[in-house]
Amino acid sequence: MATQNKTKLKTLVKNIKPGTVALASWLEYLGISRDLQKHYLRSGWLEAIGRGAYKKPEDELNWEGGVYTLQNQTNLRIHVGALSALSLQGFSHYIRLNRQILYLFSPYKEKLPKWFKDFNWGIPVYHQQSSFLPEKAATIIHEIKNISVRISSAERAIMECLYLAPKEFDLVECYHLMEGLVNLRPQLVQGLLKQCKSVKVKRLFLYLGDKANHQWMKFLDTSVIDLGSGNRRITEGGVYVSEYNITIPKELAEL
Repeated sequence: MATQNKTKLKTLVKNIKPGTVALASWLEYLGISRDLQKHYLRSGWLEAIGRGAYKKPEDELNWEGGVYTLQNQTNLRIHVGALSALSLQGFSHYIRLNRQILYLFSPYKEKLPKWFKDFNWGIPVYHQQSSFLPEKAATIIHEIKNISVRISSAERAIMECLYLAPKEFDLVECYHLMEGLVNLRPQLVQGLLKQCKSVKVKRLFLYLGDKANHQWMKFLDTSVIDLGSGNRRITEGGVYVSEYNITIPKELAEL
């Protein structure tokens, strides 16, 4: 029995990636029973961060490790998106220095577990449930501090920013972000716009891309993109843009 427990302890140490969380259900899958987990907890080999969630005692946790666990040890369909994904990919010329937030996106009805919501990750967490884009469309695996997490590509991330605008993102802020996206892939953008269910997002994306005078805009076929009908009033008392049938803030129109 002692030899068996030592083998399982080696399994524990080997399989928990530095900086990540180990869930009780995942440890059971590795052959480490709940009773043995309690023993490791009492012996100092594990440290609880919430109900059914552990870390190595010497590890410092960060949000990347928490998201890694959500994506690899649970059935949650969740990814890092919007401004968080843009910043991770180097589009950091425009970052909220005094208001960094972790933006997570998932399909409807997906809820973050209590251990994740209650833990202090160092920055606020904003979880958006939506279906305005297909679940995994234009998402990528990104390496952060030797941890791989699924995030939005730049093409999808800017659309997620627009989805949250103007409540979470000011449209002038979105325009500055769009200005830096000079190398978006038109074929991927085209596919996302065709699949996008939000008329507001599609119209704003095309307007901002046009305003930024990006070369990739020339390769888009807007005739196959459903832009809906009627005016979309993004703001009250703004400026009407007839080409895209949207009413936008005056300060954005004047840029």
